[in-house]
Amino acid sequence: MGFNHNDHYHPLLLDQLPPGPGVALDVGCGSGRFARRLAATGMHVEAIDRSGPMIDLAGAAGSPGPGTISYRRADIAAEKLPEEAYDFISCLASLHHVPFDTVTKLRDALVPGGVLAVLGLGRPSTPADYVRALVASPVNALARVVVYAGDRLNGGVDPLPSAPVHETFPPMNRIRRDAARLLPGSKIRNLLFYRYLLVYRRPEDDHPM
Repeated sequence: MGFNHNDHYHPLLLDQLPPGPGVALDVGCGSGRFARRLAATGMHVEAIDRSGPMIDLAGAAGSPGPGTISYRRADIAAEKLPEEAYDFISCLASLHHVPFDTVTKLRDALVPGGVLAVLGLGRPSTPADYVRALVASPVNALARVVVYAGDRLNGGVDPLPSAPVHETFPPMNRIRRDAARLLPGSKIRNLLFYRYLLVYRRPEDDHPM
């Protein structure tokens, strides 16, 4: 397969996992690549996507263990999630498909001490954002060449296709503002390849009234 921006950041997302095995929710799982990496750490993963064909492809790939994966078709915008159910929730390039305030149901679905990790896409909105986008362009081109050469040398490509791409992204200043309001204490880190990492850890003493 060609260079995949989301796959490139899988190790960074795995670094956000809380200690010990637990239960994870992967929102917008696509073909299940990240869900399988979560299962490989021992997490028991619930992976959802609103695309039936992608869920079928992901399910056919199985789980590497030792954790388990259950795949199902669901739209997170309409889904009712149980409260305090997940130790880790991941959203890889999927949050921009739904209203940003969907993060409130993800926040409430975390156990105290649980982590929400969003690999998101946003439009530049400050001079620093635009500089970062300019830097990313040649790096992106080089990465694609390197991965393409590796695919040719290895004699094959990943048989699983990528999930459909949605090209409309919110501006970064709105993302920062809404995250501060809805996920107090969250941190946003700007990344290359037009992405950002948002990490929210639910306080240990945070329980619904």
